[in-house]
Amino acid sequence: MSTSKLPARPSLESLRKQAKKLARDIVAGNVGAIARARAQLPQAEPPLSQRDAQLVLAREYGFPGWKGLVEEVKQRLGRGLEWAISEARRIIHDNDVEGLRQLLAEYPALLSWRADENDGGLLGMATSSYGDSGDPFLEEHFTRLACAEILLDAGAVVAPPVCDDLIKSRAKGLIDLFHRKALFPRSLKFFAALGDVDGIRARLDTNSDDLAAVNEAFLYACHLQHETAAALLLDRAITLDAEIGSRIDAGPGRPGFIQYFTANKPDFVYNPDPARPWQAYVKQQVDHAMRDGDLRCFVDGLQREPWLLSDACVKFQARLIELGVLNDRAALINALFDLDPALLHCRVPPPSQAIEFAFTYVKTHLLPMLLRIWPMPDDLPHAAGNGDLAGVKRWSDPAGKPALGDLTRHFPWDSANYRGDLQAWFGRSEPNVQRTLDTALAWAVLNNHFEVADFLLAHGADINTNWSSHEPASILHELVGHKNYEAMQFLIDRGIDMTIVDYRWDGTAEGWAYHAAKDEKMAQWLAEAQQRQEQASH
Repeated sequence: MSTSKLPARPSLESLRKQAKKLARDIVAGNVGAIARARAQLPQAEPPLSQRDAQLVLAREYGFPGWKGLVEEVKQRLGRGLEWAISEARRIIHDNDVEGLRQLLAEYPALLSWRADENDGGLLGMATSSYGDSGDPFLEEHFTRLACAEILLDAGAVVAPPVCDDLIKSRAKGLIDLFHRKALFPRSLKFFAALGDVDGIRARLDTNSDDLAAVNEAFLYACHLQHETAAALLLDRAITLDAEIGSRIDAGPGRPGFIQYFTANKPDFVYNPDPARPWQAYVKQQVDHAMRDGDLRCFVDGLQREPWLLSDACVKFQARLIELGVLNDRAALINALFDLDPALLHCRVPPPSQAIEFAFTYVKTHLLPMLLRIWPMPDDLPHAAGNGDLAGVKRWSDPAGKPALGDLTRHFPWDSANYRGDLQAWFGRSEPNVQRTLDTALAWAVLNNHFEVADFLLAHGADINTNWSSHEPASILHELVGHKNYEAMQFLIDRGIDMTIVDYRWDGTAEGWAYHAAKDEKMAQWLAEAQQRQEQASH
């Protein structure tokens, strides 16, 4: 049993000295040293040879023998910053505060490391949030406050994306930490996000005519639910732009306008122009109608604001279709098409995840509508998700081995969103054959194309892949949300490891059924299936 943790950059000489000291202490009759030896070598009797002392030490560090410990030391010493970054990612995810302190002491270059100008480095790893972190429970599970404080105290470089991401995710504990340490830029949007009315007034006095900055700050004040700050900024925006004032006063009114955004949160992820709050308001109402399946409000909103159907809004139209796929809104997608949006006539339509969503979230019945705009990608995962066995076989050589050609043309490597997820989860996003095969397998299983799935399993796909639509888990985890017993049974029959846990919550598929899906019947079904699987393996 391991009782000690090997340092990130251990010293072989130090370990040899530890073993010699242990042997000397035993000769001297040190009770603690003798107890350590007997815990690892129950039959040992003093005095202990140097060789046995090394064996005790190795076992305390979790290795079967001294040779294994030495090999690990040599391997670690051969690792550089790349390994340290990977180790930091794991440590921060595990919220291992002491491990992070030790790693930073041994690799101080980590404090200034950034993958690129848009990356927040280690501080970004600790502060970035998968989703909205506006309440303490979500912030605890999506961010790592204690690790962030250690990094800041150690002198980590605070890159601009870190501060921007914090106020977007509403991670209030981290926002308070950065505010106490005076790390936020003294710009209007950050004063607004903090609800600092005096700071806002001071900035408006020195830069009173920047309408875009005022509008952006207004939305951040609403986002962080600072209504007094939002009212001050809205008044200044209306002073600078009488038209927005007349629209708001003729519509929800100023208090209602503010309350709408504080209740619904501005969309900083998909709204490319947060500096235009009236347009953001109109778009968000149509967006919510699509999510909710409210056909009348959806059509009325688009007809009332025909500019939403113009060439200037094709990205917004594509986003509406993505939402329609995610929420299975065929009627609303058809209604959008009936209004003849500019998206239908684009020679080169904007990039979209709509087709990807159709396969990932089992909405392939919507594909005929989507294919009116975007062509079906010609790659292995899409062929698998579509149940096209002949198309899948086309990506194999005569011996049955994968012959995928340029991997960057296959999903997920042709998706900037997915590559970003892989970078966040694993610290790497280089194309590889295994991930492509595993994605194809996942899409085939999710969409009940079991003949295709069997072919892929026979030709290199990993049934225990950590593929998932959001964060690493297993295909079995994913199927829980779809209540797809047939596909789950397919994987169980083929020996999927039912003890795999997900990245965020450390839960099995059974745990997801019980806690996330709140389906005790499914959880029991999975537990019984695991029992049968374990009995069959004995």
